[in-house]
Amino acid sequence: MEVFPDMMDTHQVARYLRVKERKIYDLLKDKRIPCARVTGKWLFPKAEIDHWLKSNTDQGPRPVERPPLVVAGSHDPLLEWALRQVAGGLAILPGSSADGLAKMATGEAAMAGIHLLDAGTGEHNLPQVTEALAGHNVVLIQWARRRQGLVVAPDNPLKLTELHDLTQGVRVVLRQPGAGSRALLDVLLAQAGIAPEALNVAAHPALTETEIGLAILEGAADAGLAVETVATSLRLGFVPLCEERFDVLIHRQAYFEPAVQALLAFAHTPSFTAKAESLGGYDLAGLGEVRWNA
Repeated sequence: MEVFPDMMDTHQVARYLRVKERKIYDLLKDKRIPCARVTGKWLFPKAEIDHWLKSNTDQGPRPVERPPLVVAGSHDPLLEWALRQVAGGLAILPGSSADGLAKMATGEAAMAGIHLLDAGTGEHNLPQVTEALAGHNVVLIQWARRRQGLVVAPDNPLKLTELHDLTQGVRVVLRQPGAGSRALLDVLLAQAGIAPEALNVAAHPALTETEIGLAILEGAADAGLAVETVATSLRLGFVPLCEERFDVLIHRQAYFEPAVQALLAFAHTPSFTAKAESLGGYDLAGLGEVRWNA
C-alpha cells in the first residue's frame, strides 16, 4: 500500500483520490478542493483532504472544530516576548512562514506569523495568504514593520555595505526554504542582479533568525539576512537593507478566545511599546489593522 505524505502534490493527491491529474486541476480551477499554494507550488494537506472527503459523504458535513491554541509560522522576537508576558495558554511552534500557512490550512494552529514578500507586486503577505487560504475562516492582522538587513560581526570587520559585497568570498548563512527571510533574500538578490550561486553559502541553513546571529557570533559565518533586533540582542553589527511587514494570521474562531484577546490588548500597552523600542528595528504604526478578512 502506498504511503502518502502529510502535504501532497498534484500527482500524489490524484493517486490518493484515484482520479486523473486533470480532474485535480479542474477542482482547483473551481476552488472545490482544499489546497495551499506555497512558493508557486500547489500543496494538498492530507488531513484536510480526508476532512473534505468525509464532508462530502451522505452523512453530511462534520461540525467545524476549534483549532488548537498554537502560534505557528515565522518567529518574531517581539511576538514571542509578548506571548510570554500574557501567559494566556498560547503555545509557540516556530517554523517558517510557509509552514505557518500550511498549518493554518490544516487547522493545526490558531495563529501564524507571516512575512512573505511577493516579487511580482512588492506586497507583503496578502498575495500568498489569499491564494493559500481562500475560503478559510481567517483574518490577517498587521503586527509590525521591521528592518531587515545583514547581521555581521561586531564593528563589521569586513566592511560590508551592500549585497554585492557578499559575492567576495563572504561566508553567508541562509534560512531554510519557505522562510520569509529566505524569500526576501531571493528577491533582493534578483533585484541586484546577483545569482544565488555567487554566494559562499554555509552547509546548514538556520531554522530561526536568532540562529543566524548565533552562527556569526560563533564564527561559523560572516553574514546573514535577519531582523535588526537579532543583531541588537546579540551585540552584533547590522547593515540595514529594507523594511518589511510582519503580520499575524488568526483563525476567526480563535480570535475571540481570551488568550488571543489578551495578546492583542497587551500589544497596545506602554510596556509593549517600550519593549519594541529596546529591541530596535520595529515600527508599530498600523499595529492591529486588518489587512485581509476572508
